[in-house]
Amino acid sequence: MAKRALLLDLGGTVFRSGAELMADLGEACPATRAVTARRGPLGPEHDALWDAMIAEEITERDYWARRSDEVGAALGRDWPIQEFMHTLWGLSDDLVRPEAAALVDAARAAGHPVGALTNDLRAFHGDGAMSTHPLIATFDVLVDGSDTGVLKPDPRAYAIAVDALGLPASEIVFVDDMPWNIAGARRAGMIALELDLRNPGEVFGRAAVELGLDRSTR
Repeated sequence: MAKRALLLDLGGTVFRSGAELMADLGEACPATRAVTARRGPLGPEHDALWDAMIAEEITERDYWARRSDEVGAALGRDWPIQEFMHTLWGLSDDLVRPEAAALVDAARAAGHPVGALTNDLRAFHGDGAMSTHPLIATFDVLVDGSDTGVLKPDPRAYAIAVDALGLPASEIVFVDDMPWNIAGARRAGMIALELDLRNPGEVFGRAAVELGLDRSTR
């Protein structure tokens, strides 16, 4: 097998998704439960706004801006989205998916370059804890659309990551939780694997296989 690289989305892939953390928010702040009951495929109530996002009628940033406004209203707060995100991701010390961390460690140990391709790290989190998480510091490459101004699934976003990793797109294993980002990666020629929020750990085993890693690393 040719040398391959691992390229990961961050929020929802390496880190627990906002949809998962909204459940924690509802538990911590009962006033928000009418909002947090609608959390994509994971909530007890139908989330029409999520459906609109998946249908690409609104952007992911639009979705979370609306949720930020709704949660802020429930709490009587008029806040910027970064404050909402700091609150959401500050509810738990267990933000990293263990399967993602294990895959990153195994890939690096086997000599595979590891990178992140994210749209919103700085836009959503600023210099907060997620942006400075020690796992991110171990990555060889970090491409943040907040800084480049080019967001997935724009082909240029994948091209920037390909150039930074220094390998052909066909040798890059990419994992993301949003279908349009997966479609964009496939059009770019990557080996693209979609994470299912209802079973998030499963995709990392498939990524390990694509990287030629031992099954015990999955």
